[in-house]
Order: sequence, then C-alpha cells, then structure tokens
Amino acid sequence: MSRFGIVHAAIAALFLPGPAVAAELIADGRFEKGQDTFWASDGPTLERENGRLCVETQGGGEVWSQIVGVNGLTLVPGRIYRLSLRIAAKPARAIAVRVQRAADPWTAVAEFTTAGSPDGSPFSVEFEATEPDEAQLVLLLGGAEAGRICLDDVSLVATGAVSQAAKRATEGPVIRVNQLGYFTGGPKRATFIADVKRPIDFQLLDAKDKVVGKGKTQPSGFDPTAGVETQVADFSSFATAGDGYRLVSGDWASDRFSIGDNLYDRLRVDALSWFYPQRSGIEIKAAIAGKAYARSAGHVGVAPNQGDTAVPCLDSKQAVALYGGWSCSYRLDVSGGWYDAGDHGKYAVTGALSAAQLLAAYERGRVYAAASPVTRDGLSRIPENGNGMPDILDEARWELEFLLRMMVPDGAPLAGMVHHKVHDTTWTAPPLLPSDDPQPRALYRPSTAATLDVAAVAAQGARLFADQNPTFSARLLAAARKAWMAANANPALLAPKSDGLGGGGDYDDDSISDELFWAATELYLTTGDEAYLNVLRASPLWAADTLSPGGAFDWRNVAGFARLQLALYGTGLPDDERELIRNAVLAAARHFLSVQQTEPFGLVYRPEGRRYDWGSNQLMLQNIIVLSAAFDLSGEKSFLDGAREGMDYILGRNAMALSYVTGYGTRAPKNQHSRWYAHQRDPQLPNPPVGSLAGGPNSTFVDDVARQHLKGCAPQTCYADDIEAYGSNEIAINWNAPLAYVASFLADAR
Repeated sequence: MSRFGIVHAAIAALFLPGPAVAAELIADGRFEKGQDTFWASDGPTLERENGRLCVETQGGGEVWSQIVGVNGLTLVPGRIYRLSLRIAAKPARAIAVRVQRAADPWTAVAEFTTAGSPDGSPFSVEFEATEPDEAQLVLLLGGAEAGRICLDDVSLVATGAVSQAAKRATEGPVIRVNQLGYFTGGPKRATFIADVKRPIDFQLLDAKDKVVGKGKTQPSGFDPTAGVETQVADFSSFATAGDGYRLVSGDWASDRFSIGDNLYDRLRVDALSWFYPQRSGIEIKAAIAGKAYARSAGHVGVAPNQGDTAVPCLDSKQAVALYGGWSCSYRLDVSGGWYDAGDHGKYAVTGALSAAQLLAAYERGRVYAAASPVTRDGLSRIPENGNGMPDILDEARWELEFLLRMMVPDGAPLAGMVHHKVHDTTWTAPPLLPSDDPQPRALYRPSTAATLDVAAVAAQGARLFADQNPTFSARLLAAARKAWMAANANPALLAPKSDGLGGGGDYDDDSISDELFWAATELYLTTGDEAYLNVLRASPLWAADTLSPGGAFDWRNVAGFARLQLALYGTGLPDDERELIRNAVLAAARHFLSVQQTEPFGLVYRPEGRRYDWGSNQLMLQNIIVLSAAFDLSGEKSFLDGAREGMDYILGRNAMALSYVTGYGTRAPKNQHSRWYAHQRDPQLPNPPVGSLAGGPNSTFVDDVARQHLKGCAPQTCYADDIEAYGSNEIAINWNAPLAYVASFLADAR
C-alpha cells in the first residue's frame, strides 16, 4: 500500500517547489555542440559558426514574415523566468522578441523589443508565465532592411520566484481531502501539497483524536494544473464508518471528514431542491425553500416587472445585426421554467439538457436502482410534494412546460421551431430580485439547435411520463414530433454570436449534428421507430468517439449524452449494434480511469492544454456520469470507485482546498454570481442555497475579478468566490442537474 507519512517540523513550511539549481530550458544556447533545435521560417537560412547562430535577413515584409525560434518550452504558470541572450545585428536595428504559445492563436506570454548592435548587445529580462501550454521563443525579423543577425548565449531559466497568484494552492491545509467523506468500501485518498521528495508518514485519527490507522504517502510529482509538488495518501483499507476523522502528519492536519455509505443522500435532496427557488413565474414560499429564499413570483407582469406572459420578438437594431431583420408579429406566453444561471434569462438549449439530466436520473433510478428514492414522491422540497408524482418528474415538468411554450405557433412562419431564448434586452446587475427586474423582455430567433434539443427532451419526457401522466406524455410526444419535422425543414438556422451587450448569453452553436443525433436517439428510444434509428446509423457520430476526458458532453455538444442514453436504454437495438455502443462507453470510461490514475487530486478531467474551461466542475461531473454508466452497463467496481473518487475534487480535494458545493465541507463558496442570491452586495438578500454548485476554475479570464486578481494562476486555482467572478463562480441549471444525477447515483450504487 502507498501511504502519506508524518513529516518533521523542520520541513513543515515547505510547500512550493523550488529547485536548488535552475534547469536550463534552451538546449545548447551557446551553439557550441551542434545540439540546438532552433528553426527558421521560410526564407531565411540558419548558419552555425564560431559558437553563434546567424541568419541573413531579407528586406521589407511584415515583422512576422521572417522568424527564428525554438520550440518545446514547458513553462509553469505563476513562475518567474529569466530570458537572456546576445544579439549582433548589421546594420543595427530593433528586434522583437516573444515567448508565446506554440500553437494557434500564438498567445504572447511575454514580448519585448531589444536593440541589436554590430558588436552584439546583451539582453536580459524577467517575466511571469501565465499559460500552461507548451511555449516557444521567437525573434521577429521581418519589416526592416536586409542584414545579418547572430545570436549567442541564449538562456531561459526559472528564477525560483513565484507570483502571488501561483501561491494560492498553498494557502489551505497541506492535506487535501474530500470534506464530505468517503465510502466504507470505496477508495480513500488524500493529496498532500509538499515539496518533499521522500514518502511521508501519516496517521488517521478518529473524532476523539485516537490513532486508528497509519501509512506512508506516494510522491506523485509536480502537478502543473495546481502549480505545486504533490504526494498521495491512500487509506482505502480502513473501513469503519464514523464522523470526525482527519489525517495528520506532524503539524499538518486535514479537514475533518466522515466515512460511511449514506453520505450522498442529503446532497441528492439538496441538489434537486435547488431548482425550486430557481423557478420563474411562481412565488417561492418560505415554508418550502426557507425564510431567506422566500420571494414574489418573477416575470409575471407585476410592476415594475414586464413579465413573460406576452413577450414579443426582438425587433431592434440588434435584431438586424444578428438576424438580418428577422422578427415576428406574435407574442408568446413563455412564463415558467427555470432562470438559467445568475441572471434572469431562460435558454432552450441549457434548459433542455438540464431537464433531460433530471429525467435521466429518474430513469436510471427506475432501471438500475431498485426502489431508489429518486423515483418517489416526497424526496425534495417543492410545492408539488405529496401529489403522488415523483418529485424529480414534477421539477422536470416545470421546465418542460416552459420549453413547449417557446415553440413557434401554428400558422406563423417557422411553425414548430423553438425560440432559442428569452431574456432582458439590456443587462442588469446584482442585486436584483426577479420580481424587481424592470427591463423589457424579448424572444430571440428560433434555432435548429434549440428545436432539436426540445424534440429530444420532449421525447424523453414522453417515455418517462407515460405511466405517471398519459395525457402529458402524449402532449410531449406530439411536440417532439412537430419539433423534429420543423428542424428538418430548417436544418441550418443557427444561433449567432453577438457583441455580448444584449442582456443575455449568446449560447451560439455552429454545428447541429450532435443535436440531431440526440433528438433521433430519444425519439427512437420512445417510439421504437426504425426511421429514427436509420438517422442515427447514417450519422458520422454513430461510430465516432463522442466522449472526451476534456468534457464528455455539455449543452453545446450533446452527442455524448445521446451515446449514454442509447447504451443504457437501447434494449431494442440489434445485439451487434447495442454491443458496439456499449463497448464505446466502456472504452471511454476505461480511458477516463487511466487519466484519473495519473492525477494527484484524483479528478476525472483532462482538458486540451490542461486549460480549465468555463464550467469545469460540471464537465468533471459529466465525466463521472460516463463512469456511472459504465458501472451500470458492466457491474465492474472499478468504474464505481472511479466515480466515487472523482467527487473528491468537487468536495475539497483540490488545489483550492474548497468544496465547490455550498453547505458542504469545511470551506465552501457562498458568493456565487447571482442577481438574487446576492448577500455580498445586499445583506438583506441570502447567499445561494445549500446544494449550489459553483462553476469552478476557468483559465480564460472573462470577468474583472479574474483579470485583476488571478493573473498567473495555475489552472486549478483560477477561481474566486466573488459575486462578480461570473467566469468561475456562477451557478447554473446545467451545472446543478449533473450534480443531482451524480449524487443520486452515488447514493444508490453499491
């Protein structure tokens, strides 16, 4: 067994990696051994002579038309680097020097201008690395008169210094754990952040601080996504249920956690109950949601609110810019549904997938978990509680009814298509209750993506409501077929990208092959009609790898979700085809496990370039859902163990030492971006309710908080619990829906 171990006080302050001797990143930068790897763009020819690298430059052109560079530079975000070189230029000239991303879009990490003189000018500068991608050093030599340039003494080394942002991973406890806890028969691992090369002794203490286990860590090296050296402690063999456990090593101690098999029961309830106060068009009652969350109905036309009961189509300069003048003559009642995220917008594409994942949690409970509470009435905190209908179906129906209202009415142009979204025509800011929103609302042009998404979730709903409410089931199936026909008649009505000033998110999508695949999947599963199956067989996605460790699926890429649905519920497929799809899911899940085994924090996520995406936490959850599907399909415990360990990151075993679910763990966010859960801005308003998932670290800085405070952050630390940090700290229906699914799976699966 590999275990973390006790550390002596003498090394208790050693967290960040800091090599005693800086490693040189430029091979043979003195050009003495003939082992350098410099290259030149088309045009100039490199010559190596007398310990220098020289090039004859041509006159004119753009500055980037002639380049000399070297690739293969691995920089760690937050580290300070020193670049030095000597440049001789005849005639003398200014030369642009860049350290940049080694692939499109060639983002600059640092850029400088230096003078090249005939006798060789020395140049030295320090800079902070901000990107986790592989970098290159380039000299831009075009745009000047012809001449000769020679390089010598080229060096790039880490100074050992780190930026303040890069130190964020060392600010919490050295020992990072799942702050909720671990299953008695599941994996139990923790991550130590310590620049110690040898294994470390550790002890497991119970609630009375009695030693109940011990072991040694396994050094796991530098984690570029966290910016720190790590070790992993494995105490999986300990299987005694209880609360108040913690790991200790010398002066280091983890947060306390539980061990047991009912840890996710409460999270299932809270994650599902989260949707009720997110509802539009209904009073939120204190007796159900809690006194702090009671509010008037939003967007029902009570002043100053203009309501969603008779919303016109967008008809403005923005409509001309977006759609070439499209508008409509009707108004629609699009009340109800869920507010998408921290604003008051409602979007068909995110709403459809969110409702679908709640429905999927119900179907999974019905098919793969006998007597699961998720299939019953009385599970969550909603006004429909006690009506005899499973609560999760009641909640999904609230959104389904809204989505049906978003359809273009019969007799109008584009009849049967679904409006992409409805929201304010100008942005609002927190704090603002939904009932106090004074802005006009508008329907945006229907899109093929939204229409196919609604066809998919309506068909899925028809299947699952058939026994509970046949009348509603029939309505859903009729709507699904109508939307399918309309989308096929309008196959390229895409949602465009805007200037971002229009009061809501774009949710633009330039490819609808995945939406077509999902809609055909659900219609086939519900009707058994071979015509839909033939659409699937003809799709390039039928045999494609649709499940990526960078995010198996989300609202923009739904083919992976369709793949899971086919694998789990396609019992009518021919045996060979069902086996094909089943094996594709199992292969993807095994790949996810192999990724997880190399991650010191046990996460199931490997984005391209290790740049964390917007909503990274929900992408991890979707990947966990792939593991859950593999377990349901195969019964192999490794998939269940992978899903269990994958939640460690979400619940505290991460570089921020933060549980990303409000109300869970020792430290959790409470200032997620929201107009009405805006306690940070107005003490009279509440923080987000328990069970709210924060979006998670985001390597792309889209808000001012990130731009001002997170420069140089390692990917896992590009997060701030601030109401204005919407890029990393927003709440969203399509983030809490997979949380509810995963919590329900983990509460049931054994």
